[in-house]
Amino acid sequence: MQQFFYEHFGISQELLNYAILPLLIFLARIGDVSIATIRIIFVMSGKKVIAPILGFFESLIWLLAIGQIFNNIDNVWSYIAYASGYATGTFVGMYIEEKLAIGRVVVRIITKLPAQELISFFNENGFRYSSLDGHGNAGKVNVIFTVIKREDLKAMITNIKLYNPNAFYTIEGVKKVSDEDLVTDSSRGIGFRWRSMKRK
Repeated sequence: MQQFFYEHFGISQELLNYAILPLLIFLARIGDVSIATIRIIFVMSGKKVIAPILGFFESLIWLLAIGQIFNNIDNVWSYIAYASGYATGTFVGMYIEEKLAIGRVVVRIITKLPAQELISFFNENGFRYSSLDGHGNAGKVNVIFTVIKREDLKAMITNIKLYNPNAFYTIEGVKKVSDEDLVTDSSRGIGFRWRSMKRK
């Protein structure tokens, strides 16, 4: 590799070993770790086709990066670039995954205040939910469960705070929803539609 860069680009071995090679390793690690993070999300979401494809490119990039490490085993900058790329790739992967907002989540809402306004909001926007009475440390509470697209999560939290500012809620990823393709239509039978959560 050193000979190739020297012959075609006139790059010295010192510049290659202490600048270009660590940079390439750094970028490769960002690539494979970012892909790994996204692949895990696809696996958790049950994407059986996309996840293996991402796994192939993840492994290929990793092999290229680790191969350069072994070829330059005495170059400390390669190790620093490898570790730095891993850390940066983790951040980049999380950022991409957040922007993709893949899959669905179950939202559990617990509130001491009457939840009728929030339930009315769910009904008006076509969201399925389950509501039950519970008992906590401070007495009786209302518990509501609903499943939504991850892309709608921020809007959901906004509306929870709007109708029940002091409500306690938890969020958990869902791998599959059994009837997610059903549509609300009285002429077609029972079902539901996922709608945007804008307050009317």
